[in-house]
Amino acid sequence: MSHPALLVALLLGAAPSSTPLAIPDGSGGIGFDDLLYVKTVDRVLVPAGRTGKLILVEPATRALTSIGGFSTSVSAGGHGAGTTSADAGDGLIFASDRDRKAVVVVDPGTKAILETKQLGAGPDYVRWVGPTHEVWVTEPRSKQIEVFKRQSGTGPRLVAAGSIPVNDGPESLVVDEKRGRAYTHTWHDETVALDLRTHREVARWKNGCKGSRGIALDETRGFLFVGCDEGKAVALDVAHDGKVLGTATSGNGVDIIAYAPGLKHLYLPGGDSATMAILSVADSGALKVLRTVPTAADAHCVAADATGGVYVCDPKQGRLLVFKDDAGQ
Repeated sequence: MSHPALLVALLLGAAPSSTPLAIPDGSGGIGFDDLLYVKTVDRVLVPAGRTGKLILVEPATRALTSIGGFSTSVSAGGHGAGTTSADAGDGLIFASDRDRKAVVVVDPGTKAILETKQLGAGPDYVRWVGPTHEVWVTEPRSKQIEVFKRQSGTGPRLVAAGSIPVNDGPESLVVDEKRGRAYTHTWHDETVALDLRTHREVARWKNGCKGSRGIALDETRGFLFVGCDEGKAVALDVAHDGKVLGTATSGNGVDIIAYAPGLKHLYLPGGDSATMAILSVADSGALKVLRTVPTAADAHCVAADATGGVYVCDPKQGRLLVFKDDAGQ
């Protein structure tokens, strides 16, 4: 790093550099969207858009497993091609395929696609709902979440189980197994709570954003985190009608955010600012920026593993930037 760049990094309170992790066939750029660490399989799921691959990253070794068979695209721009969101449950991976308007069932052991289910509209987030053995897929253009029931035995693995309307949404999705709820946002200034079993909206809270985007959850303490496009994080108390507990500012262009429960740290990458803020979350829900690190242009998505590893997408270079969180408290 040059001396001027190092000075800027130090002024930002940043470590001098991250470690790049190349994605197969990513050198032409990848329109990343959702990244997710899944504790039950101890892998970071990296849907690699136009490449037609879902990448699994092992945190301990940073070894990559590549699963093909998704739609491919020659375009590197945007994040509307191929697979862009995934989650895991019941020994399977469930992932989107935007070109096919489908949710795909993958066996991670054999790396085979087992089933493809057509959707009513283009998918955004895919999330596994453990208590009900369901897969929920957000479809913003239809203002709904499409629900599939996971079937055991022979026959289809996913069966359509209805849809959940979300007016002015849904943007993002996180599951709160402890309280039997899921949370999503509108595109403006509200967060919506949904009952996992009845599939009904049970609450709608003002979240303090101009443009709601990312979502993350501290399930133990009952804190729901909202990432605002304008460069802000908000902590809501899900047990007390979405009461605002804390706010903090960050770089502009916040989209996907992540939370590390072991460290009690929240991560807010700004795609416009090309930085990521690392925030501490107090037991009161107060948020404090501990450090801001440089990332890359349009680096708008992040995942955090259980060992302090933080993975930020670098769309233009088709890779991940891996940070070790040593920001303290």
